[in-house]
Amino acid sequence: MLIGPPGTGKTLTASALAGELGLPLFTIQLDGLITKFMGETASKLRLIFEAIQQSRGVFLFDEFDALGGERTARNDVGEIRRVLNSFLQFLEQDESDGLIVAATNHPQLLDRALFRRFDTVIEYSMPTPDLAEAVMRARLAPLDTLKVDWSRAVGAADGLSHADITRACEHAAKNAILEETTRIETASLVVALDERRVLHGK
Repeated sequence: MLIGPPGTGKTLTASALAGELGLPLFTIQLDGLITKFMGETASKLRLIFEAIQQSRGVFLFDEFDALGGERTARNDVGEIRRVLNSFLQFLEQDESDGLIVAATNHPQLLDRALFRRFDTVIEYSMPTPDLAEAVMRARLAPLDTLKVDWSRAVGAADGLSHADITRACEHAAKNAILEETTRIETASLVVALDERRVLHGK
């Protein structure tokens, strides 16, 4: 089970696992799985686990809190409780050669029983200043960053996820290329980072 804020690498980890194992990655979209009709969601879930038995691969249940919410939650409905119980049973009975991975941004919403069903729980966190700088340096490595004030850039990256920092670097790189230069200016990078912050209302 992979838990942590959005953009910290959970889905990327599942992709990397699939790549390292030489297996296909299958992502289960839970918003298309859950329905309001009694029994229909559990039936769909059964079909998924039957597919897991037949196809060797890495199966990612993304936004897992949509399926694995606390069974005792006051705003819960009977259908979701039944679906969760079904999932726990399917998981216990699974004898496939595939790898089942669950990812969530909200581990506090998960039923405690789910944590006991997974062999490993990996927690992701927002990048530290050193890691934020490492991400920026790596992403901008093909370009000229000799003039970049990294301390200023790191300050602008505070509170942003790995994914947001990466996208900001890509945006700054694109702007440099459009200006027909390979040099990254501090101001351009800071503006790109600030735009990611505004996008998320931070």
